Amino acid sequence: MPAYHSIFLEDQGVAVIGNFPLLPLRTRTRGPAYTLPALPPSTSDADVDPDSESYDCVDEILSLFRANAFFRNFEIKGPADRMLIYGILFVSECLSKVRPGMTAREAEKALINAALDQFAIPGDVSFPLNQAFEPPRDRQDAETLRQYISQVRQEIAVRLHARLYPGGVGPSKWWLSFTKRKFMGKSL
Repeated sequence: MPAYHSIFLEDQGVAVIGNFPLLPLRTRTRGPAYTLPALPPSTSDADVDPDSESYDCVDEILSLFRANAFFRNFEIKGPADRMLIYGILFVSECLSKVRPGMTAREAEKALINAALDQFAIPGDVSFPLNQAFEPPRDRQDAETLRQYISQVRQEIAVRLHARLYPGGVGPSKWWLSFTKRKFMGKSL
């Protein structure tokens, strides 16, 4: 069975730095991403329809994480798949920060700290997937990419927390069962 690929592969006109896409996000976090419309009040973050105009790459990362986490190989078909790979690796890192006995507040703090920690971008020596990612052209592109990835990491942390602690109760044992899995044998 092959891995699931991004539905954003066909999107035209998406800005790319190196070969990392700057896909639109549904977010309130400041950053360079184009902002998608908010969800209707009756829709939760976990129930966004992929055909909705508010569906973004973070929704896709969280919905495909569990299916793709078991793969050691992943054929990259375009820039959107690189976003999916990065997001899945970051979700794995976030899950390793959450312990079964943590309260919702402790887990929220751990996830936000993970999102805000120093991180490597493509082209940095410590970036784990430099063989699949091209570095930014110049320092300005590198700074824009760093801001965008920071924005994505923060949004993933917030939405993952909502899934780990549905209704403030948790953590979800189902999500925590993936704490030891490493997508493609890598970690960020």
